[in-house]
Amino acid sequence: MYVAVKGGERAIANAHALLAEERRGDTEIPELSVAQIRSQMRGAVDRVMVEGSLYDRDLAALAIKQAQGDLIEAVFLLRAFRTTLPRFASTLPVDTMAMDVRRRISSTFKDVPGGQILGPTYDYTHRLLDFSLTGDATQISPAREGEPSAQKFPSVVSMMAAEGLFEQDEVETDSRAVGDLTREPLTFPARRDVRLQNLARGDEGFVLALGYASQRGYGDGHPFAAEIRMGGVEVEILPEELGFPVCIGEIILTECQMVAKFDGSAERPAQFTRGYGLTFGFQERKAMSMSMVDRALRSEELGEEIKGPLQDQEFVLSHSDNVESSGFVEHLKLPHYVDFQAEMEMVRSLRASRTHKEEGKENE
Repeated sequence: MYVAVKGGERAIANAHALLAEERRGDTEIPELSVAQIRSQMRGAVDRVMVEGSLYDRDLAALAIKQAQGDLIEAVFLLRAFRTTLPRFASTLPVDTMAMDVRRRISSTFKDVPGGQILGPTYDYTHRLLDFSLTGDATQISPAREGEPSAQKFPSVVSMMAAEGLFEQDEVETDSRAVGDLTREPLTFPARRDVRLQNLARGDEGFVLALGYASQRGYGDGHPFAAEIRMGGVEVEILPEELGFPVCIGEIILTECQMVAKFDGSAERPAQFTRGYGLTFGFQERKAMSMSMVDRALRSEELGEEIKGPLQDQEFVLSHSDNVESSGFVEHLKLPHYVDFQAEMEMVRSLRASRTHKEEGKENE
């Protein structure tokens, strides 16, 4: 808080009022509703949900409206609200193999059983501005023919496991509970479950940049998208009084499995190892980036040469969170009068010392 600003609380209250006015915009234009944001801005809503660690489309849409479209501020709002919620149960692991698939592609195998399902994607659009969207008239989409209904498919990697060329999931032998970054601070070395949580909550731009760096030689080389799938999965809890799982709803998830060539070591044969990404909603770019960075962070356990900072888990995990990052950057807007005056005195002292030494040399 700028305590030295003239006006104090009154000035801050006026700043809040001005912000509300800016948020509303031109009153001649109908106000944007939360329902409109929720239903028509899926990408923004999904991103805020995954980085805010709360699956609630209405609250994510409200946060976007309140933040005027500033997604990092919206993530901050959603996380702050999340801390007020009680936790009444922990869900069982979701079964993505039982996913009602709405999109499923593989860039490693053309003819996978069940085929490729393109789903709703920008991949095949021309990236040209569609000026018809500027009209106010409601556009009725024509009926789509031949669109597959939701289906269930096994994992592409699991189907190709016969030759042993692909790394398989290891049976979890660690009896410790799964980590929870929303309740426990990040410590190093971090287990993979914590690393994956961190990457899922991490800023999409940061994780994307690291994934790109891994492709350019600062990580594990060239990965391949073994499978990317998006669809609905059931969420279950196991009430102690019932003794059997109960479905409490369905959520939309995006899952990505990347594979990368591993030349082998004394402990492991040559094979394709995997990176994993899982996000709320339809966040394909984030899930792909996450899986590439996950694979790069496994370099130490696989005995690979460390070539860049994205293989250093402390560097990656300590700087991925956009709320923490923005807070640390924006705190520079707060008063630093004493610190700056101290540094000014230090600079004056260093300059004076240098001048004194130069004058001494001239006198010699």
